[in-house]
Formats: sequence, structure tokens, C-alpha cells
Amino acid sequence: MEKFTVSGMSCAACVARVEGAVNALEGVVRCEVNLLTSSMTVEGDVDNDKIISAVRGAGYDATVGEGEDGEELKDRETPRLIKRLWYSLGFLVALMYLSMGYTMWGFPLPSFLDEAPLAVGILQMVFSAALLVINRKFFINGVKGVLNRAPNMDTLVALGSGASFGYSVVGLFLLGFGEFTLHELYFESAGMILVLITVGKTLEAYSKGKTTVALKELISLTPKLATVIVNGEEKTVSASTLAAGDIFIVRAGGSVPVDGVILEGECTVNESLLTGESIPVDKTTGDTVFAGTTTHTGYIKCQASVNSEGTVLGEIIKTVKASASSKAPIARVADKVSGVFVPVVMGIALITFIIWLLVGSGVGYALGRGISVLVISCPCALGLATPVAIMVGNGVGARNGILFKSATALENAGRTKIVALDKTGTVTRGEPCVTSIAPIGVTMAELLRCVYSLEKMSEHPIAKAIVNGIAEGEVEAAEVVGFETLPGNGVKGTINGDEIIIGSFKRLYSVAQKYKDQFDELSHQGKTPVFVAKNGELIGILALRDEVKADSVEAVAELKKMGIKTVLLTGDNENTAQAIGKIVGVDRIVAQVVPLEKENVIKELKAQGAVAMVGDGINDAPALTAADTGIAIGQGTQIAIDSAEVVLVNGGLTDVCGAIKLSHATLKNIHQNLFWAFIYNVIGIPVAAGAFAYLWGWELSPMLGALAMSLSSFCVVINALRLNFLKLDKEKNKMLGKKKEAGIIIGVEGMMCPHCEARVKSAVEAVSGVERAEPSHKKNRVVVFGSFDVESVKAAIKEQGYKII
Repeated sequence: MEKFTVSGMSCAACVARVEGAVNALEGVVRCEVNLLTSSMTVEGDVDNDKIISAVRGAGYDATVGEGEDGEELKDRETPRLIKRLWYSLGFLVALMYLSMGYTMWGFPLPSFLDEAPLAVGILQMVFSAALLVINRKFFINGVKGVLNRAPNMDTLVALGSGASFGYSVVGLFLLGFGEFTLHELYFESAGMILVLITVGKTLEAYSKGKTTVALKELISLTPKLATVIVNGEEKTVSASTLAAGDIFIVRAGGSVPVDGVILEGECTVNESLLTGESIPVDKTTGDTVFAGTTTHTGYIKCQASVNSEGTVLGEIIKTVKASASSKAPIARVADKVSGVFVPVVMGIALITFIIWLLVGSGVGYALGRGISVLVISCPCALGLATPVAIMVGNGVGARNGILFKSATALENAGRTKIVALDKTGTVTRGEPCVTSIAPIGVTMAELLRCVYSLEKMSEHPIAKAIVNGIAEGEVEAAEVVGFETLPGNGVKGTINGDEIIIGSFKRLYSVAQKYKDQFDELSHQGKTPVFVAKNGELIGILALRDEVKADSVEAVAELKKMGIKTVLLTGDNENTAQAIGKIVGVDRIVAQVVPLEKENVIKELKAQGAVAMVGDGINDAPALTAADTGIAIGQGTQIAIDSAEVVLVNGGLTDVCGAIKLSHATLKNIHQNLFWAFIYNVIGIPVAAGAFAYLWGWELSPMLGALAMSLSSFCVVINALRLNFLKLDKEKNKMLGKKKEAGIIIGVEGMMCPHCEARVKSAVEAVSGVERAEPSHKKNRVVVFGSFDVESVKAAIKEQGYKII
């Protein structure tokens, strides 16, 4: 399989022409072109020069190979379009002043032009011609489309603008003989068409450029250097040169250069890059490490299991490239219609001209009827139907904290039937917090003092979570002697002559084994148990868990009301996933899946209907791009935000419902716009052709045809602007409650009826700092609002005979 870089492509029709040209070559098995990355892959036994010649024959250029380090992803099209647009606007303002400003509204002109209509007409032609030259790409691509028997939107734009300009040039010539007036020249129509379509092209190119940021960011995560062992000596080399079997080392704070297996040492690795989980993973001899992950503590010597191109991170990059899309599916409707519409309109115009000549009309009248058909068939309304609605829909979404990054996203979100939710940082807060502290044989104050004193000296994320949880109680730290970090297993030190060890069940197994039931129970509740020992005796157990966001339950409930199925998709363990899924109320739970497995789950779900994936981590990138609609939490990682097509700035799942509703309204608006754009031509073309001239005297001059064309575009824009009246905020507040009010969800088992809810509500609201509580026996949870101590609330619930989950 050979890879190429293709330049000069601008739309889906370009992709089709390149693929068609290459696939026609003898020996080509398959050719695939990616517009987003300007890349092409060809399978088969064909000389590269023949492939490049075929691409050039189709009107484009190609070179062997892909750009390195994301070079092929640079957005070069948007800056060119913006520059072209500014030049165009300058000439258009001057043209509009000389045409509509002077001829229709009576704006003053310089004295040397006053009473000189021919000179004014010539200046109009010059400014209009300048616009045609500046935007000549429409005409070049339009002509290529005709020559390749694949007319596209550029062909329609060139035809409409060219017809208006050509007609006006003839009119200007006749103006010199007194047979035409300035009012009958339509140079401004020729220029306005090009400028309006250029605006849409610029917005499309900008969206495409932003989409490639995800690929650039992913590529930047690939480690550049590696420390390898060669003949017993350490040597720094490029990570791209590593091969399977090479020995490399990673020190604390370093980045793993390639996937491999640990031969010596222990460490704590942050794998959020791949799993999205906030808690680092303990690694020891025999465990696997992955490229791009970073170590917090320890020193490891590893053996590479793959080369630099075969890493999990590398596969994620390839997946994002393959899954990315750059064109709204509904926009292809206009492309398909253009393939039939253009030759049909040209044929109608020619037939109209001939028929009027045969019935005895003059050449001028017959020509006028034919040009009227071309002018009124201008594709401006057809070209604006989709981008204007997309633009307004994006504005409405932005005002509500919902950012659609592409037309595809705004179209597809409204068709969603299944929503897949990442757990950490999406359904939950994304960081661990202490949920319970149980002293054993010591006072709570003594346990807290020991734990706080040691953990405040550690940099481990779990230690920081414990310190943050205890610090609220204003515990004073004791002096610690001989503090030591136990790689992957905890910390230890001496306080007042007593040896204190804080670690996992595995580290303190000899003294913690009698509490295995408690360990299992906490694990099944999705919590991380931490054990504390003093002089070889267990003195306490702490539990940590990533708590559910306050609006997650409401969002899932609202999605169900909308008839949308919900799936919790996480790389976390089964116990944690089941516990969180039970609280939130999702329809299905899929746990312990790595990034590429998430992508496979999304593909399976797509067989049941359109899928939206909601995530916040780098690990979600393949699933976000594989889904019909990728939705990222605004507070998530930059990679997730760049990979997704929709970004929820406020970070709440309630906005997922708002995004789907807004998309549905926008899609409906687009359908309306396309209908009126088409029906306008169905009605207007026969009138322009003079089909009703003899029956009722209905005629349509080129001037009125141009006016009707302008009105059709105006109607499309006005219809799109109606989306601004969509009361998305009120709908969300009504359906989902007060969005800005924060609350903490606590899982509760044992409530059987409203009477149980009343008991829990009364007990919780009696706790200091609690403003109100909303228990639900059906959902097995209570949402608590206010500023309060979580453990005090849980204790109050337990006193009523209920179990915390």
C-alpha cells in the first residue's frame, strides 16, 4: 500500500474525481482519498508515476508520501480564503455603491461621472470583472467539473455569476447605443453571488482546519526521545528508531517512549492518556507500559514489545485520521442535484431561446428569455440553504454553551438514538475524594493526625485527595521522621516513635487480611480502599471514590424521556462501573475497555441507530471520532475537545439534551431551506422561460429574475434566522432544573417507598449546612444541596437504617 499527498481538493466531488481517476488505472485494487488530511492510499501493483499522472489529469497534484509531524495537517486553505474575502468585499462595496446605491437610491457620484451613465456602467463592469478574477477558482473548478462530466456547486456558481456578467456586458454595449439603461445591468448580481458563496466556503474551511487540531495534538504526544541500554551503557536516541526487543529505561517524571514490558523496578504510571482514569496505576516486573504515559515515581527498565509505529498511541492516531469527516452529509444533496440541475437548466435555456425564435420573436427577446432562465436559476439560495442554517444554529448553541465544530455535528446530533457516556470526568467529577474514614482501635483524631501527617508529604494523587479531605477538619500535622515513598504501594514514616504505614490492601495484606470483607464491600461500591497500620497493627480504613456529578442523573433521565438509550462506557473496573451506573440509571454498562475497544463498542452500537459519544479524556478520542457525533466535556482534556465535534463549555451532561434538541431544530430548518430553494426554481424557471406569456401575459425579465433570485436567498436567510427564537435555556431549566445549582449525589440502598424518602430527607436536612435534600427510592440515591460535611450526611442516613452505596 502506497501513500500520497494530494493538493488542490476542495469538496467531496474533488475526492470522487481523484478516486475515480486512480481506480480506473489497471492494477489498482483500491484507492481511498481523505479530504481532511489531503492524503491518498492506493493498493495494487501500479507505478507511482502513473498514479500521479492520473491525479494531475483529473486537475490536481500529488506527491509520494505523507508530511511528517503533522505537516500535512496545516490549514493553508482558510488564510487564502480570508484574504480573498477581504479583497472581494472591498470591490463589492464599490460595485454596490455604483449600482444599487446610485441607480436605485440616488446616492451622489463624483461630478465627472454625473450624467455619464456609460462611464458608470463601465466602472461597474471593471469592479465586477475584478471580483470574477479574484474568485476565479469557482470558474476554474466549475469548468473542470463540466469537462470531467461531474458538475458540482462551483459549476452552478460559475454559471449563475457568468450568465449575469455576460448579460450585463451585452447590455453595456447596447447602453452605448441608447437601447439599454443602467437599471438593466446586473453586474452586482454577478459579484454578490461570488462573495456570498466565498463566505460559506471560508466558514467550511475554518471548521475543517479546526478538526485537524485533534490529529496534531495526538501526534505531539508521541515521545520524541528515549533512553536505551546499548552494551551496558545508557544512550539517548530518537524514539522513532526503537524496535521490538530494544531495552529502554524510564525514570520518575519521564515519558514511556514505546509499548513494552517491565524487566526491573516498580513505578506509578499516569495512564489517563489511554484509560481516562484519574488514579495512577501501580506497575511492577512483568507489567505492560504504553507509549506516551508518564511515571510519577520509581525507576523501570523495560523491553520494547513493538516498534514506534505499532504502539497503542500510534493506533489511536491512525483511528482518528481514518474516522474524521469533513463534510455534512445533507450538503451532498445539493452536490447530487447539481449533477443533474446544471445540464437541465442549460438545456432549458437553449430550448427556450430556440422556441421563441421559431415562433417569430426577435433575437433580443429570445436571448432575454434564455438568460432569464439562467439568472433565475442561480444557485445562490441552494448554496446558502445549508451553511446559513448551520451558522445560525452554531450561534444559538454558542450562547447556550454548546459548541458545534462542524456542519456534520450539527446535522447528525439530532438523529441520535443512543448516547454512550464515558465515566470519569463525564458522569463523575473526575477526581477522587474521601467518602469514609473508619478508625480501628484508635480515636478518629489520632487516625486523622497520622494519615494527614504522612500523606501531606507525598505527591501521589491519592495522597493529595486524602489531604484535601482531611484538611477541612483543620488537623494539625505531627513531625514525621524517616518519611519514605513505597513505589506503587503507599508511604511510611515514624511519628512519636511509632512506625506508620499507609498503603493498599496488597501492601498491608498481613495485617489487613482479616478485613477482606470490608475491602470487598468497598470495592463493589466502586471505592478505592486505603489501609493504615501502626507498629504492625491496623488502625484505620479510608475509602475514596470519584463522585457522580449533580446533573448526571437528571440528564440520563431526560435522554430516556426523549427515547434515547444510554450506555456507560468506561475503562474502569466492573465494580466501580456497576456502582456508578446504578446511581445514574443508564440502560447498559460496558466496563474495562481500552480506547480501541471503546471504538469497537461504538461500531456495534451504530448498528442499532445513530450514536453520540460523550467523553472528556484522550482515551476517548477513537470513540469520539468513530461515533456519529462526538461530544466533549469543556473541562476535559484538549485532545478530547479537539477530537469531538461538539464541545459542552459548561461541562454538564444536561447540555447533551440541549445539543440534540438544537440539532433537530436546525436540521428541520435546513430541510425547509432546501425545499424552498428547489421549489423556487420549479416555479420560477417556467415563468422566466415565458411559458405563461401567451396565456396570462406573465413575463420575467432578467432584471426581475435577478431580483427574484435575491429574494429567494433573502427568504432562506430569514428562515434560518428563526432559529434565534429557539428558547433553549427555558426548555433546559424546565426539564432539568436549575442548571447552575450544584449538588452532591449519594447512593442509598434500602429505601422502599415515599415514607422512606421522608425519613431520609428529614435526617439529612437536619445536618448542619444542608439546604435541602431530594431523595428517591426508585433511583436509590439522594441529591444534597448546600455546604456540608459529606461524612456527617452519610452518618445521618445510616442512623435511619439505610446503606450507603
